[in-house]
Amino acid sequence: MASEWANPAGLDLHVDFDPDAAGGRRAGLELALRTAIRDGRLAPGARLPATRALAEELGVARGTVTAAYGQLVAEGYLAARRGAGTVVARAPDHGSRERGTRPEPPRVRHDLYPGRPDVSAFPVQAWLNAARRVLPRVEPAAFALDDPRGRPELRTALAEYLGRTRGVVADPDDIVVTSGFLQALGLVARVLHDRGCTHVAMEDPCVPFHREVVRRAGPEVVPLPVDGVGAAGSVPADAGAVVLTPAHQAMLGVVLGPSRRRRLLDWAASTGGLLLEDDYDGELSHDRQRIGALQGMAPGHVAYAGTASKTLGPAVRLGWLVLPRRLVDAVAEAKFYADAQTESIGQLVLAELIHRHDYDRHVRAQRLKYRRRRAQLLRRLATEVPAVRVHGAAAGVQVLLELPPGGPGEAEVVALAAGRGVRVAALGPAWHDQRAAASRRGIVVGYATPADHAWAAALDALVDVLRSAFGR
Repeated sequence: MASEWANPAGLDLHVDFDPDAAGGRRAGLELALRTAIRDGRLAPGARLPATRALAEELGVARGTVTAAYGQLVAEGYLAARRGAGTVVARAPDHGSRERGTRPEPPRVRHDLYPGRPDVSAFPVQAWLNAARRVLPRVEPAAFALDDPRGRPELRTALAEYLGRTRGVVADPDDIVVTSGFLQALGLVARVLHDRGCTHVAMEDPCVPFHREVVRRAGPEVVPLPVDGVGAAGSVPADAGAVVLTPAHQAMLGVVLGPSRRRRLLDWAASTGGLLLEDDYDGELSHDRQRIGALQGMAPGHVAYAGTASKTLGPAVRLGWLVLPRRLVDAVAEAKFYADAQTESIGQLVLAELIHRHDYDRHVRAQRLKYRRRRAQLLRRLATEVPAVRVHGAAAGVQVLLELPPGGPGEAEVVALAAGRGVRVAALGPAWHDQRAAASRRGIVVGYATPADHAWAAALDALVDVLRSAFGR
């Protein structure tokens, strides 16, 4: 009969043990432990209970456990370490037939993938200091489930911060805190679909997996062309909403022009449609005055989405929606059924950072650093690879490099870069209609991700790749 045990000598352990196995209790224990290690349920380095404690728990002689451990040590499954007890020493064996069938991806030495910040610059000390200040004084109720819109402390702090820095008209009651932009996009798309919106227009090109988020929420996606002055003002007739990146178009980097802004706002006002503004990097402008949020021009027709992913790091999983009042309750309900609420500790800490202006100081420091990197990148490209044209450099953490005609294509350049340990992205997948990809070839390069000590080498590697592809 199989036996299960738990919590011997303070350690939780689960292994199927049959004391009546052929060969006796020692053989049964050896088989149970050996199988658990082979299957990966006991990982290398995992500590096993002391022999006396395990023997008492199982109701067997201590010598039985000692002998079983000794045999597995001899076989290489376990290791006895002075002061550390007995630990698992062998990785699980998933079978030689499975090994070596999946090729190893090229090693990424220089990550220049777009849309990512330098997470090594996360303000650890400021975050810890804020946590130490806020957690001792917070009420116990803050650790329970509450308003799905998020903690009032953060919603109040965001209303002040967004109004001051982005020109957003925000009431704390109209803000829903989300687990990043992707959830914000999915929640709004789901609510709109429930209200009869069958089609959502999205910029062409745009971030590819954002299209998939909208599709999975229900609406069909229709393209809204982007040119040198941003998204087109003529919205497809069947669209009930438009997703925009007006301050810095996500792939081409252009700014939505004043006349286009007015036309899109007029469309929303006349049709009752919604503009969803993705202000993903609006705080990170470089060589021009920051463009204010579209939402500030028509709060009743624009849902504003922001995130801490570009300023702090995507793993923080904090985003926010400033919604027209007619959508707040429905989005809050959708948020509740998605995950009840975004975790509270991070919300409280971010609210404290904003309140003490530590968040402002961090954003300014990151903006200055990225501005210097962008200047170095533009200077090197202009002098060493002049055939490559740069677009979208006025803000953000990435640029579009338009490839000259007649040379290697996007896939070839991306593969060449990968072979040298440099990770970049092709523009092609961002187009709704892949026929458009042939008319404008480019790669999208992020210049924020490498840590400070790695930036110079990453820039050298990128320039070397482009020089080898296009020369002078």
